[in-house]
Amino acid sequence: MLPPPPSDSVANASPRYLAPFHPKRIPHHFVDVLVIGGGVAGLRAAMEVDTGLSVLIVTKDALSESNSAYAQGGIAGVMAPEDEFENHVRDTLIAGGGLCDRAVVESVIREAPAHIRNLIAWGTRFDTSQDGELRLGREGGHSHHRIAHAFGDATGREIMRAMRRHARETLSAQIWENTFTIDLLTAPRQEDSLPECRGALVWNTDHGKTFVWAKQTILATGGAGQLYRETTNPAVATGDGHAIAYRAGAELADMEFMQFHPTVLYIAGSSRSLITEALRGEGAWLVDDSGKRFMPDYDERAELAPRDIVSQAIVQQMETTQHPCVYLDLSHLNAEHVRERFPGITRTCTEFGIDITSDRIPVRPGAHYMIGGVRVDHRGATSLPRLWAAGEVTSSGLHGANRLASNSLLEGLVYGGRAGAAASAAALVEPDAFHAIPLENPVHASTSEPLDVKDIRNSLQSLLWRSAGVWRNAERLNDALASIHRWRRYVLDRQLTTPAGWELQNLVEVAELVIRSALIRAESRGVHLRTDFPKAAERFASSRVLAHRTPTGPAIALSPT
Repeated sequence: MLPPPPSDSVANASPRYLAPFHPKRIPHHFVDVLVIGGGVAGLRAAMEVDTGLSVLIVTKDALSESNSAYAQGGIAGVMAPEDEFENHVRDTLIAGGGLCDRAVVESVIREAPAHIRNLIAWGTRFDTSQDGELRLGREGGHSHHRIAHAFGDATGREIMRAMRRHARETLSAQIWENTFTIDLLTAPRQEDSLPECRGALVWNTDHGKTFVWAKQTILATGGAGQLYRETTNPAVATGDGHAIAYRAGAELADMEFMQFHPTVLYIAGSSRSLITEALRGEGAWLVDDSGKRFMPDYDERAELAPRDIVSQAIVQQMETTQHPCVYLDLSHLNAEHVRERFPGITRTCTEFGIDITSDRIPVRPGAHYMIGGVRVDHRGATSLPRLWAAGEVTSSGLHGANRLASNSLLEGLVYGGRAGAAASAAALVEPDAFHAIPLENPVHASTSEPLDVKDIRNSLQSLLWRSAGVWRNAERLNDALASIHRWRRYVLDRQLTTPAGWELQNLVEVAELVIRSALIRAESRGVHLRTDFPKAAERFASSRVLAHRTPTGPAIALSPT
């Protein structure tokens, strides 16, 4: 077990609440079920809540902004007659490096076809063949064609469009957009004085801070890709859900496992656009700056190896060639088919003068999917009573040490539905007598020195990219931990007043959990590559790294699965 920071440990402790508040000076709002997050998992959860209950969906940006909407890849499911559930299960287990929970994998994959059919019923326009059958693609790590796409490379956007429309037409839920969730509210239970979740403290520009009291709360806030300088994630993915659950006392697991997507567009001055691995599924090659196709040297599956293997191979090839990127080559494929299949990527690359049918696309890995998160059971229940969670903010046991491509939208749908149903059932049997709990977090004195939030955030992202990126080792991780501890002293001690400030505090909090968890796992497994421990170790073969908050800092320990 890693102890809390050895020096000045109290100064390194997490504040329970980021912002000051007094119950007599803040508006109060009461709701049966509060859903934090409006992506696939959050909307799916809201859809399962009994129509007789009041539901509030809170999103920090517009409802259209989520990792789900940016998913270019598809959703995996056994839909083809030649495929079988056991094939999909096996592929998921192999990709997961021995850490998947097989029972979870089995249940999620068997539910997949029904969820895909639901999406179609709600109006999702998946790509089909001329005879109207789903056009199923294949991606890295999959043994069969089982990936349903929409508009070639815009699956997430299309699924979210259909789900938003269905939700607005069928749900009576309130939706608060552009509303930042600062913290979860907790209070002692009457029966045993253990903390339980009672809602959240939120903020928006129109009303300032508001107490949202809820019988049950569902966390579906997405990922944490903004920890890293190179990421496919939108600006909203700052690990807020991970941080607020941690501060509230929920247990987190496997925070060392950040999946890096192998192919992110690498052009100076451009956003780091995801280049879907469906290109490799269609036959694209990865080549280095000399034009050499290198993936067969690293894995017999070549470009169709799982993401962790491809990302690590690309970084190794960049190191060998001393070149800042590698390239995707589609010049040997049918040009008309490529343009039709990948219209979004064609448009993006054309803006930078790249014809993807003849020019090589410069790519390198980028942070893509946070596998670690709030630990949940098969229903989506967290270790904190009255708090449920679903989607990328969680660690469910589905992905193990490496997520299989196109299993993420599936997980969001399955666990969103489960968490929504379970929270609804709990809220239905709870008495309707609402009351505000007399919580208070007073203003406290802190340094008056100015804080350059943007500069610290940029420094943090660069630090994580260098020290806890695709390659890690103890020396770099410990150096990074020392920097995090310095930042904690003058970032977390302050009561900031804007979303940018709260996001920075959340990023600092989550960064420490990632680094300390990576130090605990002294082996290489899945997406976690320790150059000082380059092989998998038997003692970690069935273990998870668990983290929870203590009065003096994070307690992080290895625990059997």
